[in-house]
Order: sequence, then C-alpha cells, then structure tokens
Amino acid sequence: MKNFLRYAISLGLAGGLLWYVFKDIDLAAMLERLQQADWSWIAVSCLIMLGAHITRAWRWQMLMEPLGYKPTLFDASISVFTGYFANYIVPRMGEVTRCGTLYRLERVPVNLSFGTVVAERIFDVVTLLVLIALNFLLEFDRLSGFFADLFGSKVGGGDGSGATNWLLIIVLVGAVGVVLVVYIFFKNKTLREKVLANGIAQKIVNFSKGMLEGLLSIRRLKSPVLFVVSTLLIWVFYYLSSYVLFFCIPETSDLGPLAGLTLLVIGAIGMAAPTQGGIGAYHLLVGNVMILYGLTQKDGITLATFVHGTQMLLMLAVGALAFLVVLFMNKSREKVVEEAQV
Repeated sequence: MKNFLRYAISLGLAGGLLWYVFKDIDLAAMLERLQQADWSWIAVSCLIMLGAHITRAWRWQMLMEPLGYKPTLFDASISVFTGYFANYIVPRMGEVTRCGTLYRLERVPVNLSFGTVVAERIFDVVTLLVLIALNFLLEFDRLSGFFADLFGSKVGGGDGSGATNWLLIIVLVGAVGVVLVVYIFFKNKTLREKVLANGIAQKIVNFSKGMLEGLLSIRRLKSPVLFVVSTLLIWVFYYLSSYVLFFCIPETSDLGPLAGLTLLVIGAIGMAAPTQGGIGAYHLLVGNVMILYGLTQKDGITLATFVHGTQMLLMLAVGALAFLVVLFMNKSREKVVEEAQV
C-alpha cells in the first residue's frame, strides 16, 4: 500500500504539473512544430547522451574497484541504462534497479554497489551546486532582472532597479546572518548540545557526515584524476546534449551557450522532482526560465518538451533493450552453469 500510494502521488503530481503547464498551449500546433525539427541534431544529441551514460558507467567502475570488484564496462553500462529506464516508471527506483541488475550480471553485492551509487550522487550534487553558482555569477544581470520584474511593483522602482538593489541587500544580509548563526552555534556549548539533541538536527549532521565521507572516498581510488575527469565529462555531455537541440527549432537556434547552461542547471533541478523522470516539473521550470532569453512562454514550453521528450524516449528505448539483454545474458549464463555441472 505504501508503494502504491507513493507511485499514485508521484503520478498525480506529474499529471497535475503537466496540466498546469499545457492548459493554455495549442498541442496540435506544438506537435506540428516539433515534427518540423531538424532530426540530424536530434541524432547528435542522442549520441552525446549515450556517451554521458557510458561515461557514468566508467566512473562507477572506478568506485567499485577499491571494493574488490571490477565489472566490465558493458555490464556496468547495461545496468545504468536499466536504472534510467526504471526511474521513468517508478521514481527513485533507478538506483536500486541499477544495483540489482549489476548483481545479476556480475554478482556484485547490492549493498556495496548501492553505497558507491550514493557516493556517486554526492559528487553529482556538488558538481550541480558549483554549476548553479557559476550560472548565477555569469547571468546575474539577467537573473536579477527576472526577479526585479517579478517583485519590482512591490518594492518600488518601476524600472526594476529598486528590486535589484533589494535583492543584493537580501543576499548580503542572508550571508552575514548565516555566518553569525554558525559562529554562535560553535561558541555556545549549551546551545550546541541542545540543537544536536534534536532528532532532525541529528539526521542533518549524519547526512552531512555521509556526504563528507563520500567526498573523501576519492582518496581510495587508484586514479582520482580520472574520476574527476569522468565527472566533468558527464556534465559536459549533459550540457552538449541539450545545447545542440537549440538548433533543431528556428525559434531557439539563436540562443547562446549561457542559455544552454541555464537550461542544464534548471533542468537538473526539475529532474530531481519526485515525479517519473522529472515529468511536469522539468517542463514548468525550463519553460518559464527560457523567457529570460527572449522566448515566449509557449516557445519555452515547446523547447522543454522537445529536450525532455527526446531524452526520455531515448532512455525508454535503450533501457527496454538493456532489460532484454539482461534477460538473455542471464539465461545464457545459467545454461552454461548447468552444462558445467553436468
């Protein structure tokens, strides 16, 4: 019942977000525009995305090697593909499915491989946080202008300058406030003990320790440099797989590299939503943020649908094929074992 409710809530949330996003969109006109897209760029995007996932499998190999296991790149890639396939069906099942598939192929214990996946996610979160900060620094004028337009009428300054100034003040005051809270926390022993005795605080501390432990686990790798390189390659591939799709549609062909960075960052946040493959949340966030780059909301939603749809259909197709390969390989290996026993 718990799993059913979780799936139903996730599906309902995705459906609600999709309805909200597309309620004022002419779906027939959108479909016609998508059909006129340049499919050569779609093929390039799909190849780049496959490269990203194979690179992820390569990085996963590195994390398991210190544990005494080194699955083949093919088996690791197949496991990664099945994980993404499962994530489009049941949210947050991708990691478990990936580890279960690898166990069937290479007999790597699920608890060990799952630990490496958690460590892998930590590095991805850190990379995403860096990209968010970079995106904000490079596009501060555009992003602050967006918030200025949103809140300008409430804080004064009809041209939005007042809102921009207030935004800077809020950021500075917030930063000073965080520093003061941290200082008081570490200086006041009684307060620190009371806070740490709280159950929620203990969970936050334990999670932070786990993140730190996962980050420091890179020291056990045989080649930390290659691990960092593979992580950077994954995100470069993610960036390029979305950016090249700008050239598929005339309305987005003039968007620059910084628009691609914003699409990557906001899209990654949308994909983290508790819906199947980020469905709905991705369309809502990306569709609206693209207004910053001169697109209409309709064109922004069309772009979001195009990018997300291309990647989703690719992973559903490749993931389904990977499932069939796993079934075939398991039967073949079981047959070999039976013949050897005879």
